Amino acid sequence: MESTHIVKIAQELNLNGKQVAATVTLLDDDATVPFIARYRKEMTGSLDEVVITAIRDRIAQLRELDKRREAILKSLEERELLTDELKEKIEAAETMAELEDIYLPFRPKRRTRATIAKERGLEPLAELLFEQEDIDPIKEAEPFVDSEKEVETVEDALAGARDIIAEWVSEDADARAKMRELFHKTGMITSKVIIGKETEGAKFSDYFEWQEEISSAPSHRILAMRRGEAEGYLNFKIAPSEDEALHLLEEIFVISDNDASEQVRLAVQDSYHRLLSSSMETEIRSGSKVHADEEAIRVFAANLRELLMSSPLGQKRVMAVDPGFRTGCKIVCLDQQGKLLHNTAIFPHGSSGQRDNSGAEIEFLCKEYNIEIIAIGNGTAGRETESFIRDLDLPEGIAIEMVNESGASIYSASEIAREEFPDHDITVRGAVSIGRRLMDPLAELVKIDAKSIGVGQYQHDVDQPSLKQGLDDVVVSCVNAVGVEVNTASKQLLTYVSGLGPNLAGKIIDYRNEKGAFKSRDDFLQVPRLGPKAFEQAAGFLRILDAPNPLDRSAVHPESYGVVMKMAKDLGCTVNELMRDENLRKKLRLTDYVSDRIGMPTLQDIMDELAKPGRDPRQQFIAFKYDDTINAIEDVKVGMKIPGIVTNVTNFGAFVDIGVHQDGLVHISEMADRFVKDPNEVVKVQQQVMVTVLAIDLDRNRISLTLREKPQP
Repeated sequence: MESTHIVKIAQELNLNGKQVAATVTLLDDDATVPFIARYRKEMTGSLDEVVITAIRDRIAQLRELDKRREAILKSLEERELLTDELKEKIEAAETMAELEDIYLPFRPKRRTRATIAKERGLEPLAELLFEQEDIDPIKEAEPFVDSEKEVETVEDALAGARDIIAEWVSEDADARAKMRELFHKTGMITSKVIIGKETEGAKFSDYFEWQEEISSAPSHRILAMRRGEAEGYLNFKIAPSEDEALHLLEEIFVISDNDASEQVRLAVQDSYHRLLSSSMETEIRSGSKVHADEEAIRVFAANLRELLMSSPLGQKRVMAVDPGFRTGCKIVCLDQQGKLLHNTAIFPHGSSGQRDNSGAEIEFLCKEYNIEIIAIGNGTAGRETESFIRDLDLPEGIAIEMVNESGASIYSASEIAREEFPDHDITVRGAVSIGRRLMDPLAELVKIDAKSIGVGQYQHDVDQPSLKQGLDDVVVSCVNAVGVEVNTASKQLLTYVSGLGPNLAGKIIDYRNEKGAFKSRDDFLQVPRLGPKAFEQAAGFLRILDAPNPLDRSAVHPESYGVVMKMAKDLGCTVNELMRDENLRKKLRLTDYVSDRIGMPTLQDIMDELAKPGRDPRQQFIAFKYDDTINAIEDVKVGMKIPGIVTNVTNFGAFVDIGVHQDGLVHISEMADRFVKDPNEVVKVQQQVMVTVLAIDLDRNRISLTLREKPQP
């Protein structure tokens, strides 16, 4: 069966079987996706993380199908119901739905109208009617009238027979497959408000009278209707045209035109109304939910990747400000590594005296700690605090940057923050998080549950294990793409390094605290419980920036150090010289170093690393500044063209922070002067944009924006 799966996946993903087989073998050997993509290109044919992840998920799905197949075969065999023909059908089933359809007639079931009718001895009558020969149903039913079996009349007998036929119809695998296809292709999702809930459920007003084809309904609308139903404001159903559904079933089961056929027709209609339609709707609801979840997770994951990979400021001395009105602004000063040096509180929005004292305090701290940049959280009082600080007489060269503080409060109240800053309250921890987020967004954001970062849509409504898997994949991908400096990394950051996890990350921190900084990658093997397998998976992604061996600062894997040393030896130079001198590297003929273990893809990666060892793939930091004339929604006017930062991208558009504590929405129809199917084609989270104001709704606190060059009138 496994070889069949390999062929199937290869066909689905347009790959060759060897690529899939090699990838599955590596995954089964506990190799991580980043490791396979980066260091096993020869085995996989240079597959990237997206394809490797697709292979991982599909083989897991197919293996789950196999487990269910085995359970069904075992159940049928134990009950002596398994025939060669049935076994062949079960083994040929390619989807869970197909498999369950085949098993449905044999599944142990509760007492139904059909089972009661069978207990009353009416199955022979049902079989006779189902053959639809030219008989008199009433006459044929008379022998089955038996008051002891509670079959009092001929109509009771015929009704019981129809119940049996209705169940046969609903359990017929071919009929279910065709009905499922009909629901998928032409099913309409219809949503209505529950009478009396109009005011209370106003946020779902778009769906009070709504209808569209389920096949084209976007994920955000499906999830919105499901939420409205779950909260008790909406009712929605999914069904095709009843006439079309009944016609399909009658074409299958009504094979004559006589009195017996009329009984079958009545049974078919009953089967659809009472059994099949609800069963199919449940399936389609479930399937549409899975599809909607997948799409929502895809959007969330894409946004999270952009946020995690947003430009780092780098090692600078930072003053971070967590702004506030009544409780004041919490100030922290951090060194280049993000270490907390000082904290205090100021009240720049209070009395004149408090303002003067606050200004003097900031000016003093900037000089005292040689501050290079001031990071201000973009929450309540953020713009007012920014304006206050910009008016101060600060040392020349100090930049001021607004920072998206979404999730900072989650971190500040977490066990991680309490462990890191046991002697400081949540306001200090929150300010530290704001400053560090500017220095290195990735290193700081991994400390927060990704769901709390605020770049998804309906993240609490989707399947939570699938969401966690999808977001964890993104975090792992980003952390390993950037690489981790092992001597300064937090436990949370190390946790996402290929092959480590929380236990080994903790062991690395303990070793670092007890033995001091790692001097070489070989030292990793001294960490308790970090064996050869974990070393293989992790070593290439861990950096030691001041290591004596320059390769320990790069993404060159230790397993390839030998070939680099051979290159240097062949040129009569050191590895350091080889890395510094491009002309030396140009003298190398890579084909001379191809072996059974190392091919051209890895050799090319090595050359790229020698040229730029440990290069950070993230973009260079670009400062951003809001429009000084806009601080509140009341300052915004239709027609204004203003700068903003994209905070979230959804299927229906993008949200943009323009500095008024309320993000504006660029609807998908306003993304560009051309048709846009996916907003991610146009903008990404954290992208700096210029937007034009289309409309303002002060009552609902909504701002409509456009990215069009020529906004529509």
